[in-house]
Amino acid sequence: MLDVLIVGGGPVGLFLGCLLAKRGLSFRVLERRGSPGQHSRAIGIHPPALEAFREVGLTEPLLAEGLPITRGMVMGENGPLGELGFGTASAEFPFILSLPQRDTEAVLRRRLAGLAPGAFCAGVDVLKLREVADCIHVTACENGRPLELRARYVIGADGWRSRVRKALGLSFPGHLYPDKYLMGDFPDTTPLGQTALVSLTGDGVVESFPLPGQGRRWVVHTGEQLWGNSSAQELTAMIEERTGLHVPAAECRMLSAFEVRRHRAPRMVCGRAVLIGDAAHVVSPIGGQGMNLGWLDAAALAPLLQGSLEGRRVDWPRFERRRLRSAAIATRQAELNMAAGRPAGARAQRWRERLIEKVLLSPTAEPLLAKAFTMRWL
Repeated sequence: MLDVLIVGGGPVGLFLGCLLAKRGLSFRVLERRGSPGQHSRAIGIHPPALEAFREVGLTEPLLAEGLPITRGMVMGENGPLGELGFGTASAEFPFILSLPQRDTEAVLRRRLAGLAPGAFCAGVDVLKLREVADCIHVTACENGRPLELRARYVIGADGWRSRVRKALGLSFPGHLYPDKYLMGDFPDTTPLGQTALVSLTGDGVVESFPLPGQGRRWVVHTGEQLWGNSSAQELTAMIEERTGLHVPAAECRMLSAFEVRRHRAPRMVCGRAVLIGDAAHVVSPIGGQGMNLGWLDAAALAPLLQGSLEGRRVDWPRFERRRLRSAAIATRQAELNMAAGRPAGARAQRWRERLIEKVLLSPTAEPLLAKAFTMRWL
């Protein structure tokens, strides 16, 4: 009988495992994949997550591998509209840390292995859950062999296609947005250094973020254009056409087209099962909030699991309300970010640029924007 069974060995499940290990609980992390993913995927680690990581000794290893993004520059059709610094958002971490998700997960796996050797189990596919009076029975398949487990609590950290959520019979209402994007990782040939770039053009936004190892990620709003049939040459051509910046297509390290969706489960807590991260709520990746939102779910959940297992009363409805509220705020902010970057006619583009320039030049707006873009409201 385990205290906790975590389904999903991505960044959220790994962090929760580290938190439970520090609390002395018995647990396993079950990951369906047989080997780690190699896609760079999410790259932004926000100050609240860096603060939460300190409890389990993750902050310093991540800082050693990542690159701080200290400010963002916003460009219009004819030049700069303003800059946004992150210095007011956090005294300790006045930046967003850039690190590809595959590298973040590697740091998390190493830390979990140090805290709880053998707790991470790859190649395990969860098939069925059955709750009884004091635990949940889990039927799984490990590398083709049947596996039966029992745990006081089961945590679904297994992404937006969550097997745990489906086994619980919970709906996942939501929808696709019309926005489509193309992104790629390249060597950094710009003079921007540790500055992020957001170019608001009439044809759609171009975003650019520095990566460790003198790299840079580019994200372009394409609409239906090139969707499903994209090349690095086409991506770099759009970047140059909209920003005037040359990016070497032949040196592309990663290329991915993606669409954007939102979903939210009606509940995160269902008996002895709890959903966290993308299993519970999916927000647009524009703004880089989803992975961090899941980490903060885990940080809020770990002490509650410990308290319940030690016989203390836990206010599960309060946990659920607060985390779903944070997800709703993140969803709304992501929607505003997407709306600001959609294609616009000449008149709408001029109006948009004037508004953004006015906001960025306001001395009272900068601290609020810095807090919003570094997730201090969570």
